[in-house]
Amino acid sequence: MAESYQEGSGAGADFDLSQFYQIFFEEAGENLDQMEQMLLDLDLSSANDEELNGIFRCAHSIKGGSATFGFSDVAELTHQMESLLDRLRRHELQPIPQMVDVLLESADASRSLLARHQAGGQGEAVSTTLLVRRISDLAAGLVPGDAPAVAAPPPPPPPPAVAAAPAPRVVAPASAGQTRQLEIQIGPLDRPAQADAIKELFRDIPGLGAIQDLPATEPNTRLFGVETTSTNDDLLDLFAFHVSKEQVLIRDAGVAAGDVGAEPVDEEATLAVDVTGGEAPYGFFNGAPGAPHAEASQAAAQAPAQAPKAAAPKAAEPKAAMQAQMESTTIRVDVKKVDQLINLVGELVITQAMLAQNSRGLDAGAYQQLLAGLADLDRNTRDLQESVMSIRMIPMSIVFSRFPRMLRDLANKLGKKVELVTLGEATELDKGLVEKITDPLTHLVRNSCDHGIEMPADRLAKGKSEHGTITLSASHQGGSIVIEVRDDGRGLSREKILSKAQERGIEVSEQMSDAEVWQLIFAPGFSTADEVTDVSGRGVGMDVVKRNIAALNGSVEIDSAEGYGMKVSVRLPLTLAIMDGMSVGVGEEVYILPLSSVVESFQVNADDVSTVAQGSQLVKVRDEYMPVIALEKIFQVPRFDLNKSSNIMVVVEADGSRVALLVDELLGQHQVVVKNLESNYRKVPNVSGATILGDGTVALILDTGGLVRRARH
Repeated sequence: MAESYQEGSGAGADFDLSQFYQIFFEEAGENLDQMEQMLLDLDLSSANDEELNGIFRCAHSIKGGSATFGFSDVAELTHQMESLLDRLRRHELQPIPQMVDVLLESADASRSLLARHQAGGQGEAVSTTLLVRRISDLAAGLVPGDAPAVAAPPPPPPPPAVAAAPAPRVVAPASAGQTRQLEIQIGPLDRPAQADAIKELFRDIPGLGAIQDLPATEPNTRLFGVETTSTNDDLLDLFAFHVSKEQVLIRDAGVAAGDVGAEPVDEEATLAVDVTGGEAPYGFFNGAPGAPHAEASQAAAQAPAQAPKAAAPKAAEPKAAMQAQMESTTIRVDVKKVDQLINLVGELVITQAMLAQNSRGLDAGAYQQLLAGLADLDRNTRDLQESVMSIRMIPMSIVFSRFPRMLRDLANKLGKKVELVTLGEATELDKGLVEKITDPLTHLVRNSCDHGIEMPADRLAKGKSEHGTITLSASHQGGSIVIEVRDDGRGLSREKILSKAQERGIEVSEQMSDAEVWQLIFAPGFSTADEVTDVSGRGVGMDVVKRNIAALNGSVEIDSAEGYGMKVSVRLPLTLAIMDGMSVGVGEEVYILPLSSVVESFQVNADDVSTVAQGSQLVKVRDEYMPVIALEKIFQVPRFDLNKSSNIMVVVEADGSRVALLVDELLGQHQVVVKNLESNYRKVPNVSGATILGDGTVALILDTGGLVRRARH
């Protein structure tokens, strides 16, 4: 049908559906995600009507949109899914695991097909022939092995009507190939121009004959007489993007709503208007056995056709108002526009810092108004920066939502029983970080399922529940976000890790603390798996996890108790674009330390520093010795003032360890705009990025994690 919009004659020829493609792809993706989540949450032993109808609605929406845009492969597959779901929600079949499996696989195939259409048809099309056959067999009551599926008990008979009422509003049967005289009522409408626009669409109806305006029988509606060979489904799909299906009534010409003795209603084409105040109806599943508010829908169908909508119970009004408010308070914005806005705010922060630095020597009395304006600019710039950054913040539920499906498939493959618990899904993280943290978290979850959770028989033998639990949690702690992956499995074996490390030639000792032993699993190529599988065991996972997290200025820690489980904690900054930093001076150079890593600073005497083997230095801070790193030596800073020396130490913490950085002076704390040094120059050891200072010079942002690892080794 997309071609008919673009190539038709008359007014419809200028109507190009491609402008709605992106909206359709986004909404289809949301429907697929929602369908997948509901399928995973479906209790097969006691599936309720609301769950089944919700899944059906998702498939129905995707089918309708795909047919409208001409994506026939997606429409055919989702139509088959719809047929199976229709029998389930009518309680004609009992849901079984094979049905959930084939529906999930069909959702994956639909994603692939939609992605191909979104890319302009590039790539190889996914074959859905086998899926369609499997769905058809299940819908016919067959399960693998040609055994008949368990038939659902017949639905209870509808309750008797309280009082006799006129027959329901009648629509014409959905027949194809024969010319029919139809009356199409559209409304109620907010604007009469809506109907005029829809009337122009009639020109694109296949097999269209005469079309005429008829006197409207209800307020704010338009009535058209149409001669066509199109089916009702085709007509409804044509109108779907201009008015809701509840605003369209199709019936044979000359058959008035409420006529007694009219021909039976075709359930596949029925669109009765729900005046009961219940949930908004979804096309032809109104009044179906098991549909939400079935009794109310039946009562509404028996009400007089001319009943005013004001008769709806007031209980529905808050829900409708809430829905309208939700729709009007959200907007879809291209990520590139948000990134551009953040870059502009970053430049504004730099300009504000320059003005603040240049105004420091001004006389406060003579320039009182100017300095007050600069103070306001400083406050407003920070507020603007925080507001703009919040736009890029998205909830962790976006990340967590991909794991239930993955874990279900992996657990079935391994023969394990695993439950997933998610906490802190509303915790927000920068979109750029979300995209980069997904893969490391995926590996950690797979690792917990494969190595951590035991087989059901083993868990029962140990006195545990046969269902293992993997918990994903996220929380804000200070200026960072902490994401934890926990399991109640077998935990890490200290002896096994030490033995594997010795086999690989890694220097270890029995005196190592547990935390140091757990860090050994991050060594490249290290694995405690007894055999290599297609899931894990090659030793290429955990080191990549740590390296990827370190690249995000984050850290990863492990805690474990053998026989009880394991916890991996990932700590990340909230954003990569703008950060609070402490500037320090070394010689003529300025370096930036992430403020979240700074613990304390103090002056030191030369006598407080001890030199140990190979020239390494240690400083004693409150009965604790920590390594000393002289930034002057690390970055080979030239000395022009030979009388000046480094006598200030800044203690920074990363990866659970602390080091003392030796600097000349502390210059202050301020916000810095992070620029990627690697993409603009090249990767520099011990440096995570760069920024532009108020005087226009470039300062390097130090990689505190890299400095700590350097001191440790």
